[in-house]
Amino acid sequence: MRNLSAAAKAQWQIHLCVLLWGFTAILGKLISLAALPMVWWRMLIVVAALALLPRTWRGLRTIPPRLAMAYAGIGMLVALHWLTFYGSIKLANASVGATCIAMATPMTALLEPWLARRRFSWRELALGIATLPGVALVVGGVPGDMRLGLAVGAVSALLVALFGSLNKRLVEHADALAVTALELGAGALTLAAIAPLLPLLFPPLAADVFALPGLRDAALLLALGLACTLLPFTLSLVALRHMSAFAAQLATNLEPVYAILLAALLLGEQHELTPAFYAGAAMILLAVFLHPLLTRRRRIEHAEILGTAEAKQIAD
Repeated sequence: MRNLSAAAKAQWQIHLCVLLWGFTAILGKLISLAALPMVWWRMLIVVAALALLPRTWRGLRTIPPRLAMAYAGIGMLVALHWLTFYGSIKLANASVGATCIAMATPMTALLEPWLARRRFSWRELALGIATLPGVALVVGGVPGDMRLGLAVGAVSALLVALFGSLNKRLVEHADALAVTALELGAGALTLAAIAPLLPLLFPPLAADVFALPGLRDAALLLALGLACTLLPFTLSLVALRHMSAFAAQLATNLEPVYAILLAALLLGEQHELTPAFYAGAAMILLAVFLHPLLTRRRRIEHAEILGTAEAKQIAD
């Protein structure tokens, strides 16, 4: 990838992340643990792995306290996003949980200019709004007993729009591995702190956060934590240095494609959803392919950024 421009490399990096994230919904359905302990173990595995790397500690020592607090705050949003994402999967199914993330596209179009302090784009908002008819079809294609899972998935989409935009604003100020460790460490602490409150606030997600996984669940959690979290989460932070949070989120809309195909092949979920669901998903994903076509000229006009080298060279 050394001969690619920074912008092109970022596109490849984010699509690799999306491919790996496509497996998270499937693993979330296969793991028998409730959403709360599953997300807690997922974060703990990543933090433990990063704690073994000297580079992580070197990076952490260079982060000023105020910036560290900001990353910790983002980590709290990440934890709540994953909790509601897997809660959606448990309350509905893997296809619904993954498709709900596409709702983050119009949310990101509105939030990123404000949170990341960049110019507002009517083109991005139009692309985001274009996904809403697809969302409406998805809602209509979900059985009534899955509607709660759909609502929880919508909350998850709002949270991913928030933390994605905030990460875009702060991502260049510290090493990606150190940021990942700090955010996910803060997220694990957040889940442990809110666990006693969940039976009162939202009983469907209440569970024992420290529940021990069985041997099968432990193996699946390792795959979820290392292959589907540590690598793509860190790589996505690197990619954000050379693309907007909106462009990254729009590419992430491909995640349901992989999740739905895998769910159909491995879990037989195609029998649980109506044709309206798949029509809506197709409309949502059409925006993914329109965005690069509409923005290609703008990238060429700003060619001065194409030779920018990655500060940390983590993905070389």
